[in-house]
Amino acid sequence: MAKEEGSSVVYDLVDFLNASPTAFHAVDEAKKSLRSAGYEQISEKEDWKLEAGKKYFFTRNHSTIVAFAIGKKYVAGNGFYIIGAHTDSPCLKLKPVSKVTKGGYLEVGVQTYGGGLWHTWFDRDLTLAGRVIVREENCGVVSYSHKLLRIEEPIMRIPTLAIHLDRGTDGFKVNTQTHLLPVLATAIKAELNKVVASNGPVESDSQTDGKKSNEKTTLEDAKHHSLLLQLLASQLGCKPNDICDFELQACDTQPSIIAGATKEFIFSGRLDNLCMSFCSLKALIDATSSDNSLEDEAGVRMVALFDHEEVGSNSAQGAGSPAMLTALSRITNSFTSDLKVVEKAIQKSFLVSADMAHALHPNYMEKHEENHQPKLHGGLVIKTNANQRYATNSITSFLFREIASKHKIPTQDFVVRNDMGCGSTIGPILASGVGIRTVDVGAPQLSMHSIREMCATDDVKHSYQHFKAYFQEFAHMDSKITVDM
Repeated sequence: MAKEEGSSVVYDLVDFLNASPTAFHAVDEAKKSLRSAGYEQISEKEDWKLEAGKKYFFTRNHSTIVAFAIGKKYVAGNGFYIIGAHTDSPCLKLKPVSKVTKGGYLEVGVQTYGGGLWHTWFDRDLTLAGRVIVREENCGVVSYSHKLLRIEEPIMRIPTLAIHLDRGTDGFKVNTQTHLLPVLATAIKAELNKVVASNGPVESDSQTDGKKSNEKTTLEDAKHHSLLLQLLASQLGCKPNDICDFELQACDTQPSIIAGATKEFIFSGRLDNLCMSFCSLKALIDATSSDNSLEDEAGVRMVALFDHEEVGSNSAQGAGSPAMLTALSRITNSFTSDLKVVEKAIQKSFLVSADMAHALHPNYMEKHEENHQPKLHGGLVIKTNANQRYATNSITSFLFREIASKHKIPTQDFVVRNDMGCGSTIGPILASGVGIRTVDVGAPQLSMHSIREMCATDDVKHSYQHFKAYFQEFAHMDSKITVDM
């Protein structure tokens, strides 16, 4: 692969990260890329009329997306070659009632989402992003729309307690209920700068003793600071009272960058797992971009990016839902009336579960098993766990490794220490729920689940190259396996 192409992938990833502060934004960016590449959007609410040689995608909840390209030689019962990843990352999400006023400060109530390194969220310049449900009226007809929102400038901060007031011997410990509230404003400044909305009076937030103002309030004002609602309305170009509901999260405003003394790293939030989401999606798009790329393909190439992996995948848009099996069934049944054919197709299929991996940390060498120490720049890490926290087995790891070997792409191995717990991925969930052969892999990174993570630029290139080769060559490689699965 040309050097220019590999370098382009890195810069494209950084652009994707900067455009994707939330899962909703990541899916929106994915949709734009797919449409530009000739993929047609379809809806799970409608009948599917699919054709061999065509490319499609659908979304769930605006936070999960599945894209697939059907080979021109595809017939019902042939296999699916899939890469699965996830769009969500640990973060702080606003509570349904976010209004908190203490000590003359306006604070924003948040919930912890996933297993974040919460101490890294202190003293960061934070903003808000997510989706908002907005009431719209046109010629007397009322409708409700889903709108993406992102406030670019820093509007919040979680200040650390000064060391002079925290001389305890136990070190810095975070109480996630009381210590993690972002400061939005002081009550005095909020009152002085309060703007009366054009649709009526708004609530005064200048309360320090728990007493309510006598001014007229809306239901939403009672749940959220009016200052916050006006910030959102200004961003959306609507009135505060038109905001019906929202799913918003705190986001770091520092952009993702290529960094390091030799520009060998990416410093960014949400590398877990937007890095794998981007690399798999770009690999699919590029492996199906030319007019003849699907000419000899007899299977279906697919990428599935799920929400809610960080909290167990148990949602309608998570990997624990029927989304994957339903997609495989509907695609297969678009070409046959025999409902049993999908069972054969699954046994011919293969899933690469792509989720970032733990690179060896130079300051904590003892945390890694001696013979399994993934390095930055070392290529995708093949993850194995005897207790099925990962779904890799000898056949699936061999097939994935052989594709890399053919193209001289490096790979690595990871096994967790016996005296440490092991994380998991969507791999075992889909392997057990669908019955599909699966290998668990991921690019190595440091600072996983921090607000600011890091990985190597070379591993972004390796991941993209490996995934693209997988889409183009897996069927041929799989045909050489004579072992009865």
